[in-house]
Formats: sequence, C-alpha cells, structure tokens
Amino acid sequence: VSTSHLQLAAFALGTIGWILCTVSMGIVDWRVWHVDNTTIISSGIVWVGIWKVCFISYLHVSPGYREQFCHKFSGYDSFIPHEIYAAQGLLLIAMLMGLLGLAATTFALRNVYMGITHKTLIAPFFLVGGFFYTFAGLCVLIPVSWNFYSVAHNQSIAFPPSYYIPSSPVAQGVGAAIPVGIVAVILLLLSGTFSLSYRFPMTANTVTK
Repeated sequence: VSTSHLQLAAFALGTIGWILCTVSMGIVDWRVWHVDNTTIISSGIVWVGIWKVCFISYLHVSPGYREQFCHKFSGYDSFIPHEIYAAQGLLLIAMLMGLLGLAATTFALRNVYMGITHKTLIAPFFLVGGFFYTFAGLCVLIPVSWNFYSVAHNQSIAFPPSYYIPSSPVAQGVGAAIPVGIVAVILLLLSGTFSLSYRFPMTANTVTK
C-alpha cells in the first residue's frame, strides 16, 4: 500500500479528468462568434459547439423556437470544418480510453488494498491504466488545440442559408469547453504519468511470487 500513493492520486485525478472530458463534449460553446447583424441573432452572439450551433433570437425563426435556436450537426454536413469532425471522434475515443484507464487502476488498487501481492495482478494493470490515461489526454489535446488555433485565426465556417448565421464572424473568442478541455488534458496526462511510474516492491516475500 505504501508504494501506491501516486497511483491512488492517479485514480482521483483520472476520474476528475474523465468527467471534465465528458463535460467538454456536452458544452455548446467551443467557439463564441460575435456577429454584427442582429436582425435574427438578437444577442449578436453565436455559440459553435462540436455537435450543434446555437444563438438567441427573439424572432419566430422556426416552429417551436422563439429564443434559443439550435441546429444539430449531422455526419452528412459537408460544411463542418475538420477540427469539429476531429473533436467529435477523438473526444468519444478519449471518453472510452479514460473509462478503461479507470477500470484498470481500480482493479489494481483493489488488489493492493486487499493485500494481494501477486505482481501480475497489480503492476501490469497500473501500466495499462497509465497508457489509457495518457492516450485519452492526447485525444483531448488535439481537438482542444486545433479549435483554439481556429479561434485565434478567426477562421470561418460556411453555414448554409437555413442556419441564419454568417459564414464569417466579426470576431470570435474561446468558449468554456476549451479551458475545461485543457484542464482535462492536464489531469489525464498527470494520471498517466503517475500510473506509469509504479514500481512493484521487490522484497524477500514477493520476489518469488
């Protein structure tokens, strides 16, 4: 038990990182667009997420929508930029990898705290968990960095006319999902580092097991 404190911390950080990864997927505002035409987009702000794009409107622009008007993206939308497609796929992979990492470290910690001293039931699972945490962190890092780059360079998206959104904003800023994703990356990579650093204690009682 005394040799697995970092791995216990890895489990805690990995859990928080995995939760934040999942949260970032659901947040609408990855990119915040500021537009000058407020005829339909009443607030002048458009929230661009990886699954949908939304804005506030006080006009009846579509049946059932009077204030928040959203368009969900589909796999057939050719106008969606590559960074959004990448975010959709990589974050799903990150969520799965993080879950596998949690499962592996949970099994290893269970064996540690139950006094099971077989090396094959502890060390390999910490290493596998560390690999999954690290891979999950990298899967989050790519879309977060790519979308941040798009924001910094004020890149446009050719929305169809039915979206009532201009293809280029006056300016755009970083939405809440990006800093949440950055924190998730840091926690997942730390978890991976802590898990991979585990060294099974070589004592007289365990060296032959």
